[in-house]
Amino acid sequence: MVDDLMNLLSICWKSFVSNSNETNGSNSNSNSSNSMNNEDAFEKDGLLWHRDIGEEYSMAVVQANQVLEDQSQIVSCSSFGTFVGVYDGHGGPHAARYVCDNLYNNLQAQASEGVTADTIENAFLETDKEFTGLVSELFKTHPAIATVGTCCLVGLIYHQTLFIANAGDSRAVLAHKLDDESMGAIQVSTEHNANLEEVREQLKNAHPHDPQIVAFKNGVWRVKGIIQVSRSIGDVYMKHAKYNNNSQEIAEKFRLPESTVMPILSATPSIITHQIHSNDSFVIFASDGLWEHLTNEEAVEIVHKNPRSGIAKRVVKAALEVAAKKREMRYSDLNKIHKGVRRHFHDDITVIVLFLNYHQTAPNVSIRSALDQF
Repeated sequence: MVDDLMNLLSICWKSFVSNSNETNGSNSNSNSSNSMNNEDAFEKDGLLWHRDIGEEYSMAVVQANQVLEDQSQIVSCSSFGTFVGVYDGHGGPHAARYVCDNLYNNLQAQASEGVTADTIENAFLETDKEFTGLVSELFKTHPAIATVGTCCLVGLIYHQTLFIANAGDSRAVLAHKLDDESMGAIQVSTEHNANLEEVREQLKNAHPHDPQIVAFKNGVWRVKGIIQVSRSIGDVYMKHAKYNNNSQEIAEKFRLPESTVMPILSATPSIITHQIHSNDSFVIFASDGLWEHLTNEEAVEIVHKNPRSGIAKRVVKAALEVAAKKREMRYSDLNKIHKGVRRHFHDDITVIVLFLNYHQTAPNVSIRSALDQF
């Protein structure tokens, strides 16, 4: 992207904990140890950044792309509950940064009378609508903004109910303590990736007169032979004909015939609700880069069998070790490879582990991991 667009949409890496009424509605006189801003709170290990927040949260991100496309955030306050967001961008970081900046605020506006599945869905759609408006303003001078999008995974705990909303192929996995004291892994998110037969059937049913609505290309199924996910925020070239229909403004690989019926992609999330039980232990939220290398059960087992301190980093490193092994190399060798080139070995990976302390109230926090670049 050009510099003007980068300046407009970019957000520097910030980790902050706010006790402001404007940010989270909490008491501005809070004495929480998490109430101080600390931009150095993330520790660094090569291209891997990580941080723990008390006993409740652990987060980590590793960069593979030249510019990190993953973004994430944690917000918790007594009046609104706990919010976790993982935003896996594609085509550039701009949509993911925009969502990290605006989705939570839109949810607060929608949920003035309480959180429901409808208010979460409306927040997704409003954020997508606002981003589309931004694309409309910039399209003539920066047409590539029309081809930028992001997967969007949100977890929200409100009155002991866990809401999981997903548009794209990130994933949330709930760890549940079994009778024998082992830990079960329950996937609590629905994925929207054309490699799944169910998703391909949904697309075919929605576009019965388009035999090319999904195509097998470069070893994977893709929507219109271009993109793997069927739901996202952004990607307006797949939602509005004015930004496509063989438009000369966008790159040729994104152009579609004028006969294409829009929209093809949707920003409507799949939403699952789960009443939190005393045997529910923790939830792992992660971009698809993690799940390319670890199963649900493997990730849960790592968290279950190790101390909480640095646990998100440990999960990410386990995935990187698998990625290295697939290429017959050691993790230490992989760690020497620079960003950009690293994308040939693994994707950007974001992991947030949320521990469920039943009947306990989490401290007020607001943490963002939004990076311009490393």
